[in-house]
Amino acid sequence: MDASKIKVFVDFDGTITPKDIGREIFLTFGDEQKAEEIISNLHKGIITSRQCWEELIANVHSIDEKKIIDLIDSISIDDSFISFVEFCKSNKIDIYILSDGFDFYIERVLQREKLSWIPFYSNILRIDNGKLSAYFPYYNPDFNSSSNPKMQHIIDNSSDEDYTIYIGDGNSDKDAAQYCDLIFAKDGLLKFCELNRISFFPYKNFNDISETIRRLLSKKRLRKSHQAMLKRKIAYEAE
Repeated sequence: MDASKIKVFVDFDGTITPKDIGREIFLTFGDEQKAEEIISNLHKGIITSRQCWEELIANVHSIDEKKIIDLIDSISIDDSFISFVEFCKSNKIDIYILSDGFDFYIERVLQREKLSWIPFYSNILRIDNGKLSAYFPYYNPDFNSSSNPKMQHIIDNSSDEDYTIYIGDGNSDKDAAQYCDLIFAKDGLLKFCELNRISFFPYKNFNDISETIRRLLSKKRLRKSHQAMLKRKIAYEAE
């Protein structure tokens, strides 16, 4: 298998970072009980992802930028992600980060870990005079589970010749994962795949993923997901 034909798309919050940084920010600096209620409404399908972020932002009345930066800096990433990135680099596998979170903390974490070269797509968060504001440059009302529809970035950064891999854990990964040939899932995404009979590999950390991909590379040819191929075909034709 030609590893250069593999494209890896990975979620950020709860996947690269064990903690969901976006969630931590709004639980810490907003009314915690109200924030939990808003997040619960998202998971129940009562509100969309964008509505969730907008309500969480409205729930934060004032914020100190230094304090939010201190919180971000206190949250580590999964140590095995560093070795996974090195594995991808050594095998010439392209990797992209797709997040329904915000650039404000993703950029800081990647810079801290010397991983700023990894391309990422996310929503935008700004702090001005103690007030938060959010922008959603990739928003598509047809995809309620993510205010940054990840499937579009998969389509834009891969072709029919590529073998696509998705790594995720939660609500915003449900649609996107179905556009990839191989899914690595845990937590909410794992349960979603089980309920909908979608093939996936469970994983605990990125070392598990590296080992599985290493075994795949030993094969002459990899079978693509028929379901994912159909979804990508429809998306390509719609463009």
